[in-house]
Amino acid sequence: MRASDLLCPMPKGLYCPPGDFYIDPVAPVERALITHGHSDHARSGHAHVMATAETLDIMGLRYGAGYAGSVQIARPGETTAINGVSVRFVPAGHVLGSAQIVVEQDGTRIVASGDYKRRADATCAPFEPVECDVFITEATFGLPVFRHPDSGMEIRRLLHSVAQFPDRTHLVGAYALGKAQRVIRLLREAGYDRKIFIHGALQTLSDYYHSQGIDLGPLGPATLEKGKASDFAGEIVISTPSAFSDRWARRFADPVTCFASGWMQIRQRVRQRGVELPLILSDHADWDELTGTIREVKAPEVWVTHGREEALVRWCSLNGIAARPLHLVGYEDESE
Repeated sequence: MRASDLLCPMPKGLYCPPGDFYIDPVAPVERALITHGHSDHARSGHAHVMATAETLDIMGLRYGAGYAGSVQIARPGETTAINGVSVRFVPAGHVLGSAQIVVEQDGTRIVASGDYKRRADATCAPFEPVECDVFITEATFGLPVFRHPDSGMEIRRLLHSVAQFPDRTHLVGAYALGKAQRVIRLLREAGYDRKIFIHGALQTLSDYYHSQGIDLGPLGPATLEKGKASDFAGEIVISTPSAFSDRWARRFADPVTCFASGWMQIRQRVRQRGVELPLILSDHADWDELTGTIREVKAPEVWVTHGREEALVRWCSLNGIAARPLHLVGYEDESE
């Protein structure tokens, strides 16, 4: 069968006509298969949701118990038939519970990557390449300029700054799901064993990571209500990026503002956010990892979605791979 008959872009997202399901739909649908728990991919209100156990748990934590009419656990590697279409979830290496979705019928195999990264990450299962006929890849950092540095080196820059400014609090902005826990774990791997203080918005998800066997070490609440700003001198405090603009952030004495994101490679974004110490830490594949993954899965056809689509499509064409942009809307590139 033609790949476009098996999966096709629709206003609500990628749709499988023979299976009658959507992948990461942006509006409520009857049946949704969800790649991971970030809010631009995992929305509430669907009649039936299929996802990994961790993604379902995360959706429950974020949206409450009634986020879907019914749910179904997708166990990684197991094949499920949906209206005659075979579906399999395979780790994507993006955040805890993230998965690629492998869709097959009549000898045609399409892999929808969702968001993914190729760097080592102790907080989630690593990306597993699957050879396929069509690879649907994200392109968040789909420009040759994006070549992310070694993650350990970025964490060492943070620790060097902490040692250099013992009287200042290092306030690190990191997204609540995945990035915050990864930063904490990277600090532990670098030998930092002191208590790390976290904004209240990170507590629930960090507790969940701990419940799943991911050791984040000693954490404490970053509250000043019963103390004074100097109590956090020389400490690392991790918060959501949005908290930087709150009165909460201004309570710390002379903080060193840091932000962990792949976008910190762009100086204009560093200046716009008023970041003193940019940390280039991404939960997405960079340019070399995107192109390397496309070669690895050996797909003769690539569909590119939510990101810098045209550059990656052009690279595919130059390398003899049929490619097209999907122009899906409703997926953000900031929450990485």
